[in-house]
Amino acid sequence: MTDPTWLSEVKFSQDGLIPAIAQDATSGRILMVAWMNQTALEQTVSSGEAVYWSRSRAKLWHKGEESGHVQQVAEIRLDCDGDVITLQVKQAGSIACHTGRESCFYRVLNQGEWQEVDPVLKSPDEIYGK
Repeated sequence: MTDPTWLSEVKFSQDGLIPAIAQDATSGRILMVAWMNQTALEQTVSSGEAVYWSRSRAKLWHKGEESGHVQQVAEIRLDCDGDVITLQVKQAGSIACHTGRESCFYRVLNQGEWQEVDPVLKSPDEIYGK
């Protein structure tokens, strides 16, 4: 990076990660929560597209690399403690969740039960070709 000073204020966990909350830049709706390591954050800043660290696959994950649902980053914020990032994004295809929904937060607790309240916009089979 050209100016490492901004990066020194980011407090990564002992495993080198920081939670990243992706929000729709227009509506403010939380689309997803993922993790970033230093490389993912640097690539996000330099490319203008969200790059995360996949804990399950143990590798960098450019959001939309398989689905086409890329996140164009409009703004990055760091919280007061320096240990959480928020990304204001423009979500390609209006789908952020691997289930084919707008948001990963599509279930609401209602009288002790989780109810799915958001529709599937596109079948995961269509998105990922499985």
